[in-house]
Amino acid sequence: MSAPELIRIVSRDSPMALAQVERVRTELAALLPGIATEVVAVKTTGDKWMGDLAHVEGKGAFTKEVDEALLSGLADLAVHCVKDVPADRPLPAGTTFAAFLERDDIRDALVHPGGLTLDELPDGARIGTSSVRRSAQLAASHPHLQCVPMRGNANRRLDKLAAGDADALLLAVSGLERIGRTDVITEVLPVDVMCPPIGAGILALQCREGDTELIDAISGLGHPATHREATAERMFLHVLQGHCNSPIAGYARTDGGGELSLRAKVFTPDGKVVLNAHEWAGRLDPATLGTSVAVALLRQGARELIDGIPH
Repeated sequence: MSAPELIRIVSRDSPMALAQVERVRTELAALLPGIATEVVAVKTTGDKWMGDLAHVEGKGAFTKEVDEALLSGLADLAVHCVKDVPADRPLPAGTTFAAFLERDDIRDALVHPGGLTLDELPDGARIGTSSVRRSAQLAASHPHLQCVPMRGNANRRLDKLAAGDADALLLAVSGLERIGRTDVITEVLPVDVMCPPIGAGILALQCREGDTELIDAISGLGHPATHREATAERMFLHVLQGHCNSPIAGYARTDGGGELSLRAKVFTPDGKVVLNAHEWAGRLDPATLGTSVAVALLRQGARELIDGIPH
């Protein structure tokens, strides 16, 4: 298989994003021995803006500059966390996902300096998070806790925790693994306690559509089960048309026999209303499964719930 002699990889410039690029470079070196790679790091609007993401294009704030580098020819390959790539609209024209890497841990972790678990936290304990998904689920399951807004990369949030800006944090297990900080994890929360975001733990490789040589060369990095799960989840979010202030959670899972299922939830921000749906694909393709689960939630009133949340 032919491949370009040099692959320029663009990514956000945060420590976690760059760690993700190193994983891709390592896997590329194993797949294509002798290939040269170069990192093009960019700072995105989402990384620079510490306020409400609704004021800066929502989740697209984390991908806009990366997409621009790819489309302008400054880079050949983009590395994205799928959870940061908007699913309510298509990928930028002229680009495509070439591969989804094997999925990492999808769960959230509690970080508490004193080693307390979520159930042990006292009344009024401040949980640092700006995730509406996490806040809504905490409001439903642990209403005695207080969520305090906290954005920034994981290292920055850990610094803020150490400075006393919060009593505990909720962070993605996969993110802490990528930056080598699993030592701070107090408790890993099961998905029935904290349902993950759509696309959790998945890294996607994005290319220009016309770069067929590169697409063919890196397709071997793709993980079939993860591809199916990502397809179901992103179609679910596309049909639901949620915005960045919508507390939406869900995950697809491939069981040992290869059967695919999708479980998803939509919340009100205060956690007092929770809509649930869970379906198995059976003979459905992943995209149809995602559509079916979204329709099941729309029948329960998800459209009115989502549209009623300011954004």
